[in-house]
This record gives sequence, C-alpha cells and structure tokens, in this order.
Amino acid sequence: MKPYCVDLRQKIIDAYKQQDGSQRQLAKRFRVSLSFIENLLKRYRTDGTVEPRAHGGGQMAKLGRALQKCGSAKLNKVSPPVNYPLIKQPVRGTTTAATDR
Repeated sequence: MKPYCVDLRQKIIDAYKQQDGSQRQLAKRFRVSLSFIENLLKRYRTDGTVEPRAHGGGQMAKLGRALQKCGSAKLNKVSPPVNYPLIKQPVRGTTTAATDR
C-alpha cells in the first residue's frame, strides 16, 4: 500500500491544531484509520515532519544481487517464439480423430 500524500497529512495536522474535532472524528472525516492519526501526530510531535518514512524492508530477494543482474539480462535474450503455423500442420500420413469417423 502506498503512503498517504503529504497534502492529506498536512490537512489532518492543521485540522487537529485548530481543534476541529477529536482524533476519532478526524479519522472519520478524512477517511483514514484512527491508528494512522495517532501515528501521524506522534511523528509530527517527535520529528516535526509529516513526510512518510522510507520503506523499512520487506521479503528478501530469492536471487542474489549478482544473479538478478545477469538473470534479467538473460531473460531479455529469450529465443523468438516458435512458428505456430508449422506446428499446427499435420504430419504426412497421419489422420486426426475428426477425419477417422
């Protein structure tokens, strides 16, 4: 999920400073979760910013970085697709189930 935009975050902070409602009311008004409001206010008080934090991690890549680099280059050099019309032609001397009836 992408972080909420800075504009929305700033509007929430401004509304809270003007005492436009409780945290729960602001969450309903701006259609965000109460925990988002709580965390946003905490971040604003401690760091003085409403900017979202950088992505903190995630699942480790299954391939190593070196393999990812050379692997992506190899994936781009895949052979062209097979010529399908040649495959669809029956082999001489054979019949299909539809013609056997």
